[in-house]
Amino acid sequence: MANDVASLVVQAPAKVNLYLRIVGKRSDGYHDLDTVMQKLDLSDTVTLSRTDEPGIRLSCSGADLPEDDSNLVWQAADAFLTRTGLAGLCGLSIILEKRIPVAAGLGGGSSDAASVLNGLNTLLETGLSEDTLLALARPLGADVPFFVVAEPAVRAKGIGDRMQSWPGLAGCSLLLVNPGFSVSTAWVYKNFTLTRVDKDSKLSDSRKNETDTAGYCPLFNDLETVTIAKYPELEGIKQQMLDCGASGVLMSGSGPTVFGVFPDQPGSNENAAADCARSFAEKYDQGVIVTRPAVESYS
Repeated sequence: MANDVASLVVQAPAKVNLYLRIVGKRSDGYHDLDTVMQKLDLSDTVTLSRTDEPGIRLSCSGADLPEDDSNLVWQAADAFLTRTGLAGLCGLSIILEKRIPVAAGLGGGSSDAASVLNGLNTLLETGLSEDTLLALARPLGADVPFFVVAEPAVRAKGIGDRMQSWPGLAGCSLLLVNPGFSVSTAWVYKNFTLTRVDKDSKLSDSRKNETDTAGYCPLFNDLETVTIAKYPELEGIKQQMLDCGASGVLMSGSGPTVFGVFPDQPGSNENAAADCARSFAEKYDQGVIVTRPAVESYS
């Protein structure tokens, strides 16, 4: 640990699933996926500080989250210190400032955990390879490996850990509307019933129509059928976004956040996404966010 820098501030971006197909269920209880994930400019801020006193101290602001070993951020730090043999040699102070809604299908917790792995590798100058960081990320959750890698968008298969770089969104704004209630990812997957594959929802490898705002990636999410059946207001949010001029709308992940894609309009003084956001603001308040797709790495 030759690094004299005592603290490091890292950004942990949110994500949306542009495409999410449940391919099958595994013997270990997980599901095999085929998904395209896109990082966003919306992010949490994680401040990592090295301390002389061993142990992990976690502080969270902006959300009612545990600050002990039940928090994924704490678990990521513990896994890192254990793997590098530093657990008894130094301590960590972690300050987590939440902006990404919790349990909203936007990957905030997974991103926070990945930012700790990447950030500690830099702060403590441990020099772990990406493969090693991915090995630490996999047990923490299916989305964590995505946030470890540098790419702003990937297509992921398996349980989400077999990734390839994928051209993401560009030239657009995204309107996120979170209705203010949490949805359990485990509950959604438990209640999802595998059905026959709809040929119209397959994600082609041919990479045609790349000039479209959403590229050749059709907006599709298998899990909508479960979450919207219990929370039908999500369908109304989708329709309202379409009425506002969104080129596409979808629920992200297991929900409940719905996003709309609003292509940039050169020469227009009005941002269609911001205009649409105002129509949701009175009802959903802080759950209404306008952001952009990330085009560069957060790593």
